[in-house]
Amino acid sequence: MKIITFLTDFGTADSYVAQMKGVASSLSDARLIDITHDIRPHHIREAAFLLQTIVPYYPLGSVHVVVVDPGVGTSRKGLLITTKTQILVGPDNGVLLPAAHFLGEFTVYEIINKTYLLDTPSNTFHGRDVFTPVAAHITNGVPFDQIGQQTTEYIDLNLGNAEITEQTVEGKIVYIDRFGNLITNIPWYRLRDVFTYGKTAMVFLGSHSRTMPFVQTYGLAGVGEPLLTIGSSNYLEISMNQGNASELFSVKEDDDVKLLFK
Repeated sequence: MKIITFLTDFGTADSYVAQMKGVASSLSDARLIDITHDIRPHHIREAAFLLQTIVPYYPLGSVHVVVVDPGVGTSRKGLLITTKTQILVGPDNGVLLPAAHFLGEFTVYEIINKTYLLDTPSNTFHGRDVFTPVAAHITNGVPFDQIGQQTTEYIDLNLGNAEITEQTVEGKIVYIDRFGNLITNIPWYRLRDVFTYGKTAMVFLGSHSRTMPFVQTYGLAGVGEPLLTIGSSNYLEISMNQGNASELFSVKEDDDVKLLFK
């Protein structure tokens, strides 16, 4: 099955997404899937995190187009990244790299062959004129090295490495979902060696500090009670049962998080 996904900060009030899909449909019979178009404008890290969370669930050969591109029209490159399972297409601003690292071994190409772009690309809409046609041609079997040339010079993006000891964990908030859950960069595969369900921790968030239980799911805490859990993306979340932890603690992405185990 041919699949092209789209992840952007365009919203749905304007016609930008529809234009990209029109281009894709005119060049390929791939199935077109919207990841989200509600990334906060220009928020590269948010898009990078969400891309990383969705790639494990897509089939072999899926092509992901990401357009959160505040540098559009400048000298920033356009990239095509190949992995053993999926392909990533978008601007050279780091947005593709967390997903590429997650997928394992990868190769980066700079998009250079204008044959596979729309004629006279706009200076302000490479999502439609560069990245979408490249993705469509890939689904049609065009070799990667015909579209671009390999490069080792690109902007990497690190969502941060949590520091974990037997007594403490330090990390950052990388994403806040619509429920107000504070998703951190603290992965379960590292945390589980020092922290188990049923325990509690003192959590430091900005000017706030609070003891919270570590539970398997939201409903195991009292209504309105803050809690710690492992979310569906396998990262530690600071949440509230039927409430909004983001509003309670008045925090934002990139704010520091520290846990002191009890």
